[in-house]
Amino acid sequence: MLTSLRKAASLARTASTGQKRFLSIHEYQSMKLLNDYGIATPKSIAAKTPQEAYDVAKNFGTNNLVIKAQVLAGGRGKGKFDNGFQGGVHMVDSASQAQEIAEKMIGASLITKQTGAGGRVCNAVMLAERRQTDHEYYVAVLNDRASQGVVLVASAQGGMNIEEVAAKDPDAIITTPIDFEKGLSKEEAIAIAQKLGFKDADTQSQAADIFINLYRIFKEKDATQIEINPMALTTDGQVLCMDAKFGFDDNAEFRQKDVFALRDISQEEPSEVEAQKANLNFIKLDGSIGCLVNGAGLAMATMDVLSLHGGNPANFLDVGGGATPETVKKAFEIIVSDPKVKSIFINIFGGIMRCDYIAEGVIRAAKELDLTIPLIVRLKGTKEAEAKKMIKDSGLKIIPFDSLDEAAEQAVQLAV
Repeated sequence: MLTSLRKAASLARTASTGQKRFLSIHEYQSMKLLNDYGIATPKSIAAKTPQEAYDVAKNFGTNNLVIKAQVLAGGRGKGKFDNGFQGGVHMVDSASQAQEIAEKMIGASLITKQTGAGGRVCNAVMLAERRQTDHEYYVAVLNDRASQGVVLVASAQGGMNIEEVAAKDPDAIITTPIDFEKGLSKEEAIAIAQKLGFKDADTQSQAADIFINLYRIFKEKDATQIEINPMALTTDGQVLCMDAKFGFDDNAEFRQKDVFALRDISQEEPSEVEAQKANLNFIKLDGSIGCLVNGAGLAMATMDVLSLHGGNPANFLDVGGGATPETVKKAFEIIVSDPKVKSIFINIFGGIMRCDYIAEGVIRAAKELDLTIPLIVRLKGTKEAEAKKMIKDSGLKIIPFDSLDEAAEQAVQLAV
């Protein structure tokens, strides 16, 4: 359970950093989705320009507001914008102050511990009413590998790093399996609320309804995880979801058009967006050895072998079994667009994928892109002989190998 919890929480915070199986949406979008399912939150309104922020704050009905930068990353409050402005979350008490802060946030990139040095661009802010909390809780709905089902995870220690809570005090985590078809009954949900320490029937019922409706969202919207941190009991006796992180299964895009219309590609790595358009499975990494491999398992093994020889892969790239010379060329364009790449290692096992297709794509890319980066190629399987002959006859500086270890070692040496 703990492994699943950690994995889900991690995915919630880093959903935009890789080719996504888990669509993530902005906080203001999450708040609207919660409200659509009858889940209470602080009143929240997004603004995409400083003037909109001024107008929203002026007409909000209260001056007791908080303004939050809308970027897909955790740690916003402690983050810093690339223009020098400190903090992605601020208290405001006037429309002019909201406008002033929005001017510093919108259009700038917020750098947090989860974004990397480049940060993520802030295209909108969210203004929300400040509510006084009496106690904060953690709630998540996620798939659990151990039970092979859906669970609701809750803790009375909300507003904190849940992985740390689980490590220091495992008993503070309450895990409840959910029947996939039936969902949570009101009785089951109230029992969870009682375990969390809600003392009276009214707040127990409010919390229970939140648990029930979170699972409805999870099931009906093909979510992979929902994380509410914190869910809060306010001083006036209301139970509210103060923040939300959602992940949605990319495989369900065809039936969740409304959810996937919320995707913000400005929050994603541009090379990964480009790769996705070409149906390439690509994830950008921090190393200096570009990798082009067919098959996810072989890609992982290739990265491991490079690491064993002291190298660091610059990407995960699986061209799949249906790659064509055109997609291989596109893969090269994406790889060489990374200035950190010092060598490229091509490791192909030709089963469904023909080695000569890969060779044709490699040769075409090397010529058309005028590549000067060393290319190390290992081809095995279908049309292997033809592929090797094509490479040899090309006259290009492509270094062929039969041994995976030798090829990886050479790729590492040439990347130094």
